[in-house]
Parts: sequence; structure tokens; C-alpha cells
Amino acid sequence: MTNAPLHLTVLGSATPYPSVDNPCSGYLVAGGGTRIWVDAGTGTLGPLQRHVRLDRLDAIWISHLHADHSADLLTAYYGLLYADLRPAAPIPLFGPPGTADRLAGFLTNSGTRSPVESAFAVTELTDGHRATVGTLELTARAVSHGIPAFALRVATGGAALVYSGDTAPCPGLTELAADCTALLCEAESSRPPADGPRVHHTPEDAGATATAAGARRLIVTHVGRSLTPRQAVARAATRYAGPVEYAAPGTGLAIG
Repeated sequence: MTNAPLHLTVLGSATPYPSVDNPCSGYLVAGGGTRIWVDAGTGTLGPLQRHVRLDRLDAIWISHLHADHSADLLTAYYGLLYADLRPAAPIPLFGPPGTADRLAGFLTNSGTRSPVESAFAVTELTDGHRATVGTLELTARAVSHGIPAFALRVATGGAALVYSGDTAPCPGLTELAADCTALLCEAESSRPPADGPRVHHTPEDAGATATAAGARRLIVTHVGRSLTPRQAVARAATRYAGPVEYAAPGTGLAIG
């Protein structure tokens, strides 16, 4: 692997729908000339194009199939096949089991299945899945969100960025984030649910996960509507002694 640093661009971090100035979850992760769109939440395709043309991406990686993390794949499909873009080949797309059929179910408008695979070369994620994309090493772990969902570790040289996707605190995320340079962790919930299974982190959970993993930096994202970013950062810091910041839309962060 190259020693080129990782760079994270926050395209959006809102949930469960975009705000006026913040799209849903989406990030551009780059290093050594390799560029990966991580989660394609509602509204993120627009700001992505400030940094890279859609047909120049090296890959797309989707944590789970809730719309606030994947809906812009639908418009990306039309851009790749039916507009002014000219991809040399289908873009590698890593996503949960059933990704291609879910896309086709929405995009098919006749008796013939839409050619999803002409736009995307789909690889279904499994727990522990590993892939090399250009200069970047990708590792996925299954996490706890009530549907098939995955966290991601992107590594190059001595730097590693871990993205939680959406999940309750779980061993898979903590293990994946061990000794990472930065943990990009969701903090959707103001408090744990009174009943029913947990499917998200609170800010305190994000801090605790970062501490347990030995992460060197915590970036809270996907902050729920009942919290302000400032509150989320302050609450996460009660459980984590390292630097804590918020994934504000449009922010560019060097990782390592």
C-alpha cells in the first residue's frame, strides 16, 4: 500500500431526510489517487460532483439499504447510462446482499428488468469481506441495525479510517475500529429506546466505542434531529478523552 494520506470529505450527514443545507449520509474517501463514494444518501450526488465526476469514481460502498444511505444510487444509475457521462466500465459497487435486485425493483418500468449491472458491478458484502480498490484496502464487518448492515475500515499506509454505518454498539464495530486513526461514528439517538432492540448509537455510545477501540480521533456523524451537533460532540466527549469533532457537511478532513 502507498503511504499517501487518507482524506475524508463529508458530502452530507443528516438523518432521516436532508435539511436545507445538509444532505443525508454520504462521504468521499480518497487516498493515493483512489476515490470511493461511501454511502449514497439522499442529496449527496450533487456535492460529490464538486470533487469528482461520477464516472471517474473507483468504487461505491454502501453500508445498508435504508434510503438515507443509498437513495442517490437511483439517480446515479440514470447519470451513468442515460446522460452525458461515459464510464469505461460498470462502477464497482459494494453493498449488502440483495442490492442489485433492490435497485432493479425500483428502476424497472416495463416487463424487462432494468440493466442495473450495466451501471454497477455489484459485489455483495459479508462479515469480514476484504477488497483492494486502487491504493485502498477495504474491510467490512457486520453490525447491529436490524437489517443487513456493515461498517467499513479503509486503510492505506499507516492510516485507517473506520466508518460505523448505522448500528447499535456491537463487538464487530469495536473490533474493526481497533487502533484506527479516526472513527467516523453515528450518534443518531438522544437516548436508548425504552423498549425494543437498539439500532443506533447515542453520543455517549460513540465515545465509549471510540475508547474501547483505542481510536485516536472521533468524528460524530448522522446526528439525530433531537440533538444539535454541539450537544453530540459534548456528550461523546464525556466517554472519550481524545479529540472529538462533528462531520459538518462540506468539511474536508485529513486522516493520518
